[in-house]
Amino acid sequence: MAYDTNNIFAKILRGEIPCTKVYEDEHTLAFMDIMPQADGHTLVITKEPAETLLDLSPEAAAAWIKTVQKVSKAVKTAMGVEGFVLMQLNGAAAGQTVPHVHFHILPSSLGALMTRAHGAKMGDMAQIQGFAEKIRAALEA
Repeated sequence: MAYDTNNIFAKILRGEIPCTKVYEDEHTLAFMDIMPQADGHTLVITKEPAETLLDLSPEAAAAWIKTVQKVSKAVKTAMGVEGFVLMQLNGAAAGQTVPHVHFHILPSSLGALMTRAHGAKMGDMAQIQGFAEKIRAALEA
């Protein structure tokens, strides 16, 4: 299947839809999920157009995981949690809802996540902005 250039993450990358950025470099973008499953729920996407991990070049995958590691450390620090869940889904059959490869960084326990459905409701944007500020500060520390 061809990559859908009109998916929401592609539109975010082109600046057509706003997002609350926490980190960006030439290969990746990290931003807050507006329908969070946990406080501080952050997404990390590649700038290379790829629907799943299997569509991604090895070079883009390496840059992506480097950013995931960097941002995960900042999320953990900013949110004051002992652990976090990384979630990465490939294909609609696996539950992927946006056809652009991405990681979810969820500062929560797996058990707690089971009680909150992903994408169930919009988050409080002021609260999300506050979490983003904390994560950006942790990245700069």
